[in-house]
Amino acid sequence: MKERILLVDDEPNVLSGYKRHLRKDYNVFLAEGGPQALSMIASEIPFAVVVSDMKMPEVNGIAVLAAVAKRHPDTVRVMLTGDADQRTAIDAVNQGNIFRFLTKPCSPETMAATLEAAVRQFRLVRAEQELLTKTLSGSVNLMVQMMSLTNPKAFGQASRVRRYARDIANRLKLKNAWEVEIAAMLSQIGCIAIPNEILEKVTDGIRLNPTEQRMWDEHPDTGRELVGKIPRLEGAAELIALQRYHEPNNSIPMGARVLKVVLDHDVLATVTSPPEALHTMLREHPEQYDPDVLKALSELVTSSYITKEVHIIGLREGMVFDENVQTLTGSVLIAKGQEVTESLMNRLRNFERSTHGVQQPIRVRCYSSEQAAEAPTEEQLAQPVG
Repeated sequence: MKERILLVDDEPNVLSGYKRHLRKDYNVFLAEGGPQALSMIASEIPFAVVVSDMKMPEVNGIAVLAAVAKRHPDTVRVMLTGDADQRTAIDAVNQGNIFRFLTKPCSPETMAATLEAAVRQFRLVRAEQELLTKTLSGSVNLMVQMMSLTNPKAFGQASRVRRYARDIANRLKLKNAWEVEIAAMLSQIGCIAIPNEILEKVTDGIRLNPTEQRMWDEHPDTGRELVGKIPRLEGAAELIALQRYHEPNNSIPMGARVLKVVLDHDVLATVTSPPEALHTMLREHPEQYDPDVLKALSELVTSSYITKEVHIIGLREGMVFDENVQTLTGSVLIAKGQEVTESLMNRLRNFERSTHGVQQPIRVRCYSSEQAAEAPTEEQLAQPVG
């Protein structure tokens, strides 16, 4: 698949000449001047490389490439200029984070070689991001699921808040959205240093004594120390440490503001419902939260979903448990609010086959018509599981 390349210049003949030489290898787009380039950059689909002339009327090349850096930071930026003075170079590097300078007139061979290097850089950055978002996130998710299986009441929150944190970060177009998601998943990892009986009191809303409260208050810092030792997760570690700040200000990163909102909302939602929990936050302590994050959460919470009761055979990935899932003797297997995953379904199937059993039907929330439509038939429910 050919990469998308944007060439920006106020001279149509120059653009046409480059396109003739490059269209065989790239999907080339042309912008005649800065205003047209800014309009094309606003697209949700990023270009692999943007090459812009420096001196153009209305909007110069520095402004164009600075806009690219802000909108699509992964896009590689190249400056084409006939004015290679020191001031231009400094401004271009500081504002547009330029990958390379080219001087005019620039031969097609030089342009082709530069684009080849720029595309290679773009793919390298994307490959690294894919490694982080898929491999690392997958490993973290597996660890969190294992923790929530061993102690669902204490560690189930991490699995519950992941979806909200990820979706809010994406809605706000945060550059470190993957970092926010991982911070949400690992937000409670510091609790491994706290005795289980104290964690049980916290999740059950029982008042802690001063010593217990001190241990509980320290878990974000413990989490930062643990996560901060993992390469590439230093940023997530800082978000974890800031998860319980009291008032938003310029010193608090947006990722930490997302974390506080989703964690506080989750605590309230476990005893009420997601919409009622949001109303409580807006009514009682709105000053503690970032308004943009609250707005994004409101859009997610009020999005349509269907509550239904299903047996284990009717569970589907992506549903959310709307109540604690318990054995026949009342032990909690899965905490309310966790997203249904394949590992959780396997856990329930195994317990159903054991002497412990599973209380059914199970109330779940369905966020898509496909999930809601996949209720099992009576014949399916009559079949033995296994």
